[in-house]
Amino acid sequence: LTAIFDVLARAYILGPGHSFDHFCILLLLTKSFSPAMSGAYSRASGLIQRRNVVASSNTADGNNDEIDADKLNEKEIDEDSKETRLTLMEEVLLLGLKDREGYTSFWNDCISSGLRGCILIELSLRGRVELEKAGMRRRSLANRKVICKSDTPTGDVLLDEALRHIKETQPPETVQTWIEYLSGETWNPLKLRYQLRNVRERLAKNLVEKGVCTTEKQNFLLFDMTTHPLTDNVVKQKLIKRVQDSVLSRWTNDAHRMDRRMLSLIYLAHSSDVLENAFAPLSDEDYEVAMKRVRELLDLDFDTESMKEGTNELLWAVLSAISK
Repeated sequence: LTAIFDVLARAYILGPGHSFDHFCILLLLTKSFSPAMSGAYSRASGLIQRRNVVASSNTADGNNDEIDADKLNEKEIDEDSKETRLTLMEEVLLLGLKDREGYTSFWNDCISSGLRGCILIELSLRGRVELEKAGMRRRSLANRKVICKSDTPTGDVLLDEALRHIKETQPPETVQTWIEYLSGETWNPLKLRYQLRNVRERLAKNLVEKGVCTTEKQNFLLFDMTTHPLTDNVVKQKLIKRVQDSVLSRWTNDAHRMDRRMLSLIYLAHSSDVLENAFAPLSDEDYEVAMKRVRELLDLDFDTESMKEGTNELLWAVLSAISK
């Protein structure tokens, strides 16, 4: 605009019939008007710039909102998974529970010691207990003692009760001895205080709290019995599918490449006589393949496996004890 007024002023002064006074008045108008116009232009440009900043900030806020939403969704998924996350004991019991009846087989006398083995492995996986060092003479797994690594509570009543017993017992005991103590299968009356009582019922209540089962009363002629029928079949079906996939589609042919929890679950479910329930829906061909691979795991030399790098020695000690 200033350039245009300059051109007009020059044309005016050069034009005929115009005096120098007229030119001065026009020049003053030009100088007084042009700063106002330039200020308006700068303010306008500043307004545009602020709008761009606001827009960009809105875009950034939108991206942040999307990121926060993603984090929130991930957090919700994690929380959902935590609600149905089961311990090894609960998984073994869930495999053994009849869906509608809500109780394990009356003829299953193996699940008691299997659940105690679950407790020891769960404590080991959570870093609470471990086996004592093998020493120069490389003692076998059966002869090595269980020692308390950390007495930090786990938040699970059964686990914390067993951990307290292990911590307070001096001298330490072997894995096999602890399975007997926690099961109450000992001839020493002084050791009966170590027995974990009503384990199945307490685990079933945990499943009820997690929304997997419910509680009912059933009459069996001479007595009433508390049962826990299945309410959330999805959790059990997912568990069965994971067990099946571990020995079929996701078979690694190497025990040390398997997930430790899943490896433990297969052994513990087998020793508790509930693994058959997970393989029952399989076809005959898949069933034969699955059982063949389970037998391969059972035939491993546990002492040799425990010597490999990066292994959990207490896990193999428990597997050795329950697989006898």
